[in-house]
Amino acid sequence: MIQRDPELTGVGLVILDEFHERSLQADLALALLLDVQQGLRDDLKLLIMSATLDNDRLQRLLPEAPVVVSEGRAYPVERRFSPLSAHQRFDEAVAVAAAELLRHEQGSMLLFLPGVGEIQRVLEQLTERVAEDVIICPLYGALPLSEQRKAILPAPAGKRKVVLATNIAETSLTIEGIRLVVDSAQERVARFDPRTGLTRLVTQRISQASMTQRAGRAGRLSPGICLHLLGKEQAERAAAQSEPEILHSDLSALLLELLQWGCHVPAALAWLDQPPAVNLAAARRLLEALSALDGERLSAFGRKMAALGNEPRLAAMLAAAQTDDEAATAAKLAAILEEPPRGGLVDLGAVFSRQQANWQQRAQQLMKRLARRGGQPDAGLMAGLLASAFADRIARRRGQEGRYQLANGMGGMLDADDALGRHEWLIAPLLLQGSASPDARMLLALPVEIGELIAARPELAKSSDTVEWDEAQGTLKAWRRTVIGQLVIKTQPLAKPSEAELHQAMLNGIREKGLGVLNWTPEAEQLRLRLHCAAQWLPEEAWPAVDDASLLASLETWLLPQMNGVHSLRALKALDLRQALQDWLPWPLRQKLDRELPTHYTVPTGSRLAIRYHAENPPALAVRMQEMFGEATTPVIAEGRVPLVLELLSPAQRPLQITRDLSAFWQGSYREVQKEMKGRYPKHVWPDDPANAAPTRRSKKYS
Repeated sequence: MIQRDPELTGVGLVILDEFHERSLQADLALALLLDVQQGLRDDLKLLIMSATLDNDRLQRLLPEAPVVVSEGRAYPVERRFSPLSAHQRFDEAVAVAAAELLRHEQGSMLLFLPGVGEIQRVLEQLTERVAEDVIICPLYGALPLSEQRKAILPAPAGKRKVVLATNIAETSLTIEGIRLVVDSAQERVARFDPRTGLTRLVTQRISQASMTQRAGRAGRLSPGICLHLLGKEQAERAAAQSEPEILHSDLSALLLELLQWGCHVPAALAWLDQPPAVNLAAARRLLEALSALDGERLSAFGRKMAALGNEPRLAAMLAAAQTDDEAATAAKLAAILEEPPRGGLVDLGAVFSRQQANWQQRAQQLMKRLARRGGQPDAGLMAGLLASAFADRIARRRGQEGRYQLANGMGGMLDADDALGRHEWLIAPLLLQGSASPDARMLLALPVEIGELIAARPELAKSSDTVEWDEAQGTLKAWRRTVIGQLVIKTQPLAKPSEAELHQAMLNGIREKGLGVLNWTPEAEQLRLRLHCAAQWLPEEAWPAVDDASLLASLETWLLPQMNGVHSLRALKALDLRQALQDWLPWPLRQKLDRELPTHYTVPTGSRLAIRYHAENPPALAVRMQEMFGEATTPVIAEGRVPLVLELLSPAQRPLQITRDLSAFWQGSYREVQKEMKGRYPKHVWPDDPANAAPTRRSKKYS
């Protein structure tokens, strides 16, 4: 209503009831209504109601709003606390506690359980523990309306009733004749994983506010009793309020509503809790995949989706229907997916063939929204329509144990004995992320012929030409791949890829395998180390980064220009990397590198000796001690900032001394070396004043 008429013409007061539940729709409604108040209707009044409001939070958002407390009419409720036995299964322990309370107290009972599975198991356990005058009725959303009415109506005369319910019965329904409440203190909530785009069900302890709501059901008609199946200390440690749905839900429907409202920045609205950015990002990715967005705004298709009011995927499927038969098929599929069948049947084709009254009624409503009439559901149209909304959930079999790979990269699974597992291709619109396996469980899936599906919806498949590095054979191979998402449908070889494709494949292979696949000669390694050191010692210059990550990121800049005519891995590995790095340097930097970080140093004898550069240690020069006679101080490089480490060698090229201070060595410990060397090498010169002596390369004394 608010989307159709933002000014709320003729409305003076909007009431948000049971607001403590903090449903996604309640939080969105409050944010939009506050926006209306601020921009369109400053006279509009809001009334936020609940028996257990979080007043502190609301008053921070609405500091000027008055708080009205009304005690209402309620009977006293005795609240008891009793933890379940650790030695019994949950369903058995709950049934024992409920039966015990029924034996000692009068009246009908409402028993809160986390989910349908627990309701069914407790029902079995309780049936054999209660008297014949007790009628046991389950109550949950997926039950037929006739069964729900049976649970809600008073028990027949002379009978008592036990209603086994999920938290649907906390506030939204009034159940006649209830005087006793048993609270399992648990609930099952859906938690959205923005990484996978899936929701998983989590069983957790309820909040203190929910405990109060559940207890209140025992005092509607007379004084009552509520038995909480946990210790009082545990209850006091529970969260005061339930976590708002907006913090752990799929926000794609919310984002679609906001964009329809004209709000492109959700943070611009006033929220009790800001929608998490990571969930909004996942919502945006989904809307983009559904073609609902045009930049930051809704596309024409997105506006059509938003007008339908369905969850975005189902809205996309409905909006994609072009003919009356497609519309009827999409409407029935949407009805099934909104209210999926229970009982474990996964084959969506078999489910679609059923004529179930609630699905037919819902499908008719959706056809009216689409302004369609006269079409007939056609099972042959199912795959194409599902693919318009669930393309990322097309799945291909891997192995034989009901395991599948989804187009979005995730794994999916069926029971190993499910007949659907014999099909290579499925589309699975309904998935549930479990906690025991990384693979999502397929709750509903349809077998598809992938060729027919692509023929019907060619936009699903993408083709690309790829050249890959086949290291096992030492060659490059070219392929044309047709894919849906991350699923490869078809691969065919290409006869003659272009040089650009070959080179890109080589660069991709280098990035995948690392720089070690290239031919790093000692000369190339030393040039790379000189550049690394130059960046540290002469930081005022713009030296290129030569760490692995930077070189891999810039292959197109420094390596690709050297690859003309390189068509094989052998030729690639023969490239001169020293030349490649040198050519990469601008001429002024190349000159400065050669001048300030030279490859060689000329010692007093005239010998040009290689300087060894290191990533972490100072540069080193290995030289026979006698060739350094006449050198008074340690040589320096990098504009005099870095002294060389001198490795002074004996005539036999064995280390005698390592020093960074040649002057101190000549004046100090050289005396000990001189004494030892005169004894070991008596035919060589060992002067008393080496700093001023003539250097020599000769092995004998001068005559």
